[in-house]
Amino acid sequence: MWLLAFVGAYWAYCVYWGAASARLIGTTANDYFLADRGISPWIFVLAATATSFSGWVFLGHPSFILQDGFQFAQLSLCAITIPLTGVMFLKRQWLLGKRFGYVTPGDMFADYFGSEGMRRLVVLIALVFSIPFLAMQLTASGYLLQILSDGEVDRHVAMWVLTAVLFLYVCVGGLRAVAYVGTLQGLLMVAGLAAIGLVAYGRLGGFATFNDALAKLGAGAIAPFGSTAAGYNSYFEIPGVIQFTRGLGIEAPVGGTWTASMILSYSFALMGIQAAPAFTLWAFASRSAKGFAAQQVWASAAVIGLILVFFSVLIGMGALFLGASPAVTAAGLAVADWLPPIASQDPGNLVAFFIRAIGKSDPWFTGLLAVCALAAIQAMIAFYASTAGTILARDVYKRYLNPEAGDRELKLYGRISIGLVLLAALLTASYLPATESELGALALSFGFQLWPALAAVCWFPWLTRQGVVLGLALGLVAVVFTEPFGQSLSAFVGLHLPWGRWPWTIHSAGWGMFFNLLACLIVSAMTQGGAERAHRGKYHDYLAEKAGLSPERRLLRPAAWAIALAWIFFAVGPGAVWGNDFFGAPNGGVAAWVLGLPSIWAWQILWWALGVLVIWFLAYKMGMSTAPLGSVDTHINYNPPALSRQALASDWRNWFWGLVIGLAVLTLAHWIFGRA
Repeated sequence: MWLLAFVGAYWAYCVYWGAASARLIGTTANDYFLADRGISPWIFVLAATATSFSGWVFLGHPSFILQDGFQFAQLSLCAITIPLTGVMFLKRQWLLGKRFGYVTPGDMFADYFGSEGMRRLVVLIALVFSIPFLAMQLTASGYLLQILSDGEVDRHVAMWVLTAVLFLYVCVGGLRAVAYVGTLQGLLMVAGLAAIGLVAYGRLGGFATFNDALAKLGAGAIAPFGSTAAGYNSYFEIPGVIQFTRGLGIEAPVGGTWTASMILSYSFALMGIQAAPAFTLWAFASRSAKGFAAQQVWASAAVIGLILVFFSVLIGMGALFLGASPAVTAAGLAVADWLPPIASQDPGNLVAFFIRAIGKSDPWFTGLLAVCALAAIQAMIAFYASTAGTILARDVYKRYLNPEAGDRELKLYGRISIGLVLLAALLTASYLPATESELGALALSFGFQLWPALAAVCWFPWLTRQGVVLGLALGLVAVVFTEPFGQSLSAFVGLHLPWGRWPWTIHSAGWGMFFNLLACLIVSAMTQGGAERAHRGKYHDYLAEKAGLSPERRLLRPAAWAIALAWIFFAVGPGAVWGNDFFGAPNGGVAAWVLGLPSIWAWQILWWALGVLVIWFLAYKMGMSTAPLGSVDTHINYNPPALSRQALASDWRNWFWGLVIGLAVLTLAHWIFGRA
């Protein structure tokens, strides 16, 4: 009863704001797609944080800590790396959107590079990011409600009802409704994880009891991957800088998956959240840049970082001692038998089982926490459905199918596109779970491949159209063939790849970026000069005028680069392995732990705190996310030039050579990893 009451009230709130936002939509399509470029700073802070972290943090992060231990918890520092993308690019994209009137990232890239090929690649990335990612979020929401209702609500029914509610308020209210509802969703997400963490803390009997249990676990042999090469329990150690294995499914790394190279490359993948096409629309829709620094420093790095480093660890590692691990319980290390034994059977639904256990004594609290979890999930679904609809309506329908479409027609097809995206995600979640998993694995890595393109637009005019387009295409190919989808695709055509998923313990985002940058830099070096460089120069002249560094800040630029790179090296890069025993051996017990807690956890807390300072230094001190200099020119709307047969033919030639280079790289990779 409490579950239905809270969920019903929350969904009514969402529908209300959809209807309220619809009344504010003006006559132009931009009013619907970009909230008339009027999202206020405080709404941006909360809504952008909700869509950046959302359900995968609320449900997924504690579950992976339960499954893999502190070696995965190193990725709590994604609270620093994710907003780092925003620090690098968001303010500059906002300036370009204001000055040139861009509506979609496809507009920006196509105009800057003079390439329709970039627009099409952006559409591809947006769809691959949105549909399977949304399907995964819908699946999680279905299981959540099924578990919390003790099976009375079927997960498929829950998914269909949730999708109907989403469609209703997103379709009617557009991005404005997504932003207004997102403010509450951001608050609920943080409050919910903190509340569950505090409940775990209480059930564990306080920090001293929890720490003693960790010490006993670290000294024993119960571990997800056994002992590492250094002889430590794999719950408490990052298993080396890199392991030259052939990939998951063929050759498993010793001591666990999360080597320093995997942590770094997976951090890259998570940075794809704010590099993805959808997030660019937050920049274009914002009224001013005043909220950017606050979102990156305080909301993301500080608050979300605090939640992940402390509360997610309490939930994930604490669950081992609350009955979730049969092995831990059998060894006499559990402090309570409160959770069902899910560690080896269903770790992905840990948070749902936590909420259900809370409900046995406080049923009303279950309803509230269920709404917190649904809000976290729904924030990302609503945002990516809305932005995918915008991209399809603007970059496909208007650009290629009906260039004369007016505002009313564009809004109609935007709504239709939202419905189609949600329907595709729902059908994938309901009937194609294998496809959902394989395509969902591509989403984050695809988003990260836009980093060189964003760097070109925002910072480096010497990166050319040919280099960026070919590099991006090649990076996407590399991502595909280091994920299960590429394995399935190659097997379908009779080619069995000699490597598995993530060879050399490097995530597909890392492999994709390696080949992306390689092609981008080489080809750019070979295609310098000409009218295109002068064309790109006008954008960078404008950015230099409005976002350039003052003389005082220019002196700090080398220090800024050094600080940022040093943080990456020690926090999520090769230097992270020093944290394994820097503050005491994992198996030495509390007496041997210098700071009174496991060394790897202390290392994560230290570099989270330093990471907040790094983001603050870049965002505020270096002015990378503060309000720009002087007034900002505003253009009403961007109208791309009409397509010509010659331009289309040139683009198709680029696609052809990109395919040839991609096949050549695939052959080279086959030779590298194709050893017996």
